[in-house]
Amino acid sequence: MSGLVVVGVDGSASALAAVETAASEAQRRGARLRLVHAFVLPTLYAPVGPTIVGTPDDGLRALVECLLIEAEERAAAVAPGVHATQVLVEGDPLTVLEEQSRVADLVVVGSRGMGGFLGLVVGSTAVRLAARGRCPVMVVRERSEGAGPILLGVDGSPAGAEAIDFAFTEAALHGAVLRAVHCWTTWNAPMPPPQDAAMPYANEPGALAGGEARLLSEALAGHRARFPEVRVEQETVHAGTRETLIEASRSARLLVVGARGRGGFTGLLLGSVSQAMLHHAHCTVAVARGTSSRG
Repeated sequence: MSGLVVVGVDGSASALAAVETAASEAQRRGARLRLVHAFVLPTLYAPVGPTIVGTPDDGLRALVECLLIEAEERAAAVAPGVHATQVLVEGDPLTVLEEQSRVADLVVVGSRGMGGFLGLVVGSTAVRLAARGRCPVMVVRERSEGAGPILLGVDGSPAGAEAIDFAFTEAALHGAVLRAVHCWTTWNAPMPPPQDAAMPYANEPGALAGGEARLLSEALAGHRARFPEVRVEQETVHAGTRETLIEASRSARLLVVGARGRGGFTGLLLGSVSQAMLHHAHCTVAVARGTSSRG
């Protein structure tokens, strides 16, 4: 743990909501807060500093510095005891924030930035950072934090263990209930071995559902022992994962998912469920990548 929370700043309403969330996260963790703006030089000529006929406060750099000052003031209003620093880096946002994620415990970004296209629910930087970040990435909606549970999607894959750990940590920090949901269908659940070798294709009724319930309990067991103070509500649902989690997110303060789970295609950095949650969930979404996928 580095004791550092990083947040991307671009002056948009979404980014300011992310700053508030990041400040609260840093305060709960006793961590430092780093406000980062990626400064992209214009293709056409435009002075970075003040012009000959302008005032010392003119220029692109001065404008960006004002954005960072506003962000730091917003963070101080939410979490006055948090030590915040401003970082202005030349480069594209994805590359800069991915590099920052190598030294952070958490990176927080808004769902859509200043350069987003109208009609997009989540900007491309947020989606790509969730796929490539080296630490958990939290994508914040433009709404205040709710008082509902921490919602966790569990699929039982080894890659999902980090998402479980992150969700338990968040539930403990927030003093919130953790609602762990595992969804299955006959298409994505492995068939348990038959009880009787003489009947190779037969199983007792409910064997598949029972196996999925055990999968969820086993995935949570070690974490429940480490976080005895967290109240856990576990739920096994015979339904599609995307639809179930999207609906459940209506009453959640945070949804936590892994970057990729069982059934994913080799080579994909971000699974279809994770992408669906980023685009359609009704609350803030955190994507935690497994340590095996870190570079």
